[in-house]
Amino acid sequence: MRNLLWFFVPIMPTTNTNHPQLTPLTLWVITIATGLIVANLYYNQPLLSEISKTFNVSEDKAGLISMLTQMGYAAGMLFLAPLADRMKRKRLMMIDFAFILISLVAAGFAPNINILIEASFFIGASSMIPQLLVPMAAHLATPNTRGKVVGQVMSGLLIGILLSRTLSGFIGEHFGWRAMFLIAAALMLVTWIFLFLLLPEVEPEYSGNYGSLMRSMVDLFKNEPKLRLAAFRGAFVFACFGAFWTTLTFLLKEPQFNTGSQTAGLFGLVGVAGALGASLMGRVSDKTDPYYVTTATIAAVILAYVVFYFSGSSLVGLVIGVILLDMGVQGTHISNQTTVLALHPEARNRLNTVYMVTYFIGGAIGTYLASHFWAAYKWPGVCIIGLLLSCIALAGHLLCKKIAMAKG
Repeated sequence: MRNLLWFFVPIMPTTNTNHPQLTPLTLWVITIATGLIVANLYYNQPLLSEISKTFNVSEDKAGLISMLTQMGYAAGMLFLAPLADRMKRKRLMMIDFAFILISLVAAGFAPNINILIEASFFIGASSMIPQLLVPMAAHLATPNTRGKVVGQVMSGLLIGILLSRTLSGFIGEHFGWRAMFLIAAALMLVTWIFLFLLLPEVEPEYSGNYGSLMRSMVDLFKNEPKLRLAAFRGAFVFACFGAFWTTLTFLLKEPQFNTGSQTAGLFGLVGVAGALGASLMGRVSDKTDPYYVTTATIAAVILAYVVFYFSGSSLVGLVIGVILLDMGVQGTHISNQTTVLALHPEARNRLNTVYMVTYFIGGAIGTYLASHFWAAYKWPGVCIIGLLLSCIALAGHLLCKKIAMAKG
């Protein structure tokens, strides 16, 4: 009985009686929902080859589906996520779920590639809810557990990203790519119900209008050098992530592998090793200066692309590279978010919005560049792009050491 009660009581007491308290149940609900919702952004990646065949379009054209999904996610975060600082967060999520369902069903029944691309943009825009849940978890957590809590939620997010490809590859191989979008819609309906029943409401702390809310993000970006640095690092590192995962399915279709979308999806299982390290990264960020953590994680991304370059015909090499890449990207992301979300408690959604919009713009650019370099230079071109982007991220990080290590 004591263990059962512990599951429902706060992880740590808070002094603000109007502040909802974070219980283990609440944390697990947020973690699982984050993983399920973010998966919507990545179901399409193992399916791009099949989609290109269905509509008889080039792989370059099919790559727009992945790019527009990420651009939609950035747009949703930019224009919708800041609203969580001025309106009830749970209510905002409940309304947004209706648009997720409509977009997924539209994608599943898309009659041509252009409709699918448009639906994909709206899937991305409406699936921005994880970027409300992460600041909510940070808001409910106590300062000395914030890194750990963010790390757990981000573990759920990364597992959702990676296993989405595994599920999508299996469904695409056996039931067709359309089935995946319709199954995703059913999963979102179930998630909607659980969040409605179990998620606490968080009252807003910002009283200004929408225009001043949006302008305040510009001020935050101007006045917070740590935010600018985190956004820079995040954008370039996530560009490396998008470049690899978007083109992996094309590589595995090449004669040296000659495998289907299911094999591409199985690489998601390999990447779970990175997700399991996310909670550890959060704990390390609580106890160590994030600068040193981030130096090591960006270096892991660079090493991953060196491995990829020499693994154009080796599944073992690709597996090793995936583990390095996902641990590096996720570790950098956790370190960045822990830093950003500690800056201004009353503006966590706006801080997170600035960071995550930049992050996903970087991912979209990486996807775009990789698609074009694949068309022109195949796998070596993709690896060169990844190396260039990751080296820029490390150089910027090292040059801004004083900013990164500044207190406050």
